[in-house]
Amino acid sequence: MAIDLTESTKLATWNIDPAHSTAEFSVKHMMISTVKGRFGVISGALQFDGADLTTASVEATVDVNSITTDQAQRDAHLRSPDFFHVEEHPSITFRSTGVEHVEEDAYRVRGDLTIHGVTRQVILETTYEGQITDPYGNRRAGFAAETSLSRKDYGLTYNSVLEAGGVAVGDKIKIAIHLEVIRQA
Repeated sequence: MAIDLTESTKLATWNIDPAHSTAEFSVKHMMISTVKGRFGVISGALQFDGADLTTASVEATVDVNSITTDQAQRDAHLRSPDFFHVEEHPSITFRSTGVEHVEEDAYRVRGDLTIHGVTRQVILETTYEGQITDPYGNRRAGFAAETSLSRKDYGLTYNSVLEAGGVAVGDKIKIAIHLEVIRQA
């Protein structure tokens, strides 16, 4: 489904709406099940030309303290020095370095992702989900993005070996991001 981008043909700033945006993750637990979690506080902005999303730039920050897996003891452990060490690394940041149009509403957003003080380049497989004008006259747009990464690449190496073999926490992390952004006047 192609979405008409022609309404706005000038570069505009769109702020992330934290009430309608999520950053979620999933990781294998004990090699047999998947644990999911999310970060509840996301901020940042996109700049893009509504007629050409390849002109877009993105800067986003996630408050690591807002992590939740719906299990308080695990959440506290994730905030500890064993994992994110939020006292030293309170934020995860993403800054785009380029956008490639793949097909229809699909894009590849390249950028620098910083987690736990380590920066690596990632590619977000991104879908542009369209624009609307809300009942209050605000112009809104939606995006969904996915990627996966090795937590070890970011210095998140805590683990425990299981008696039966294997490890308690998988290395591969799947990330899903859903952003709703509001155009600024």
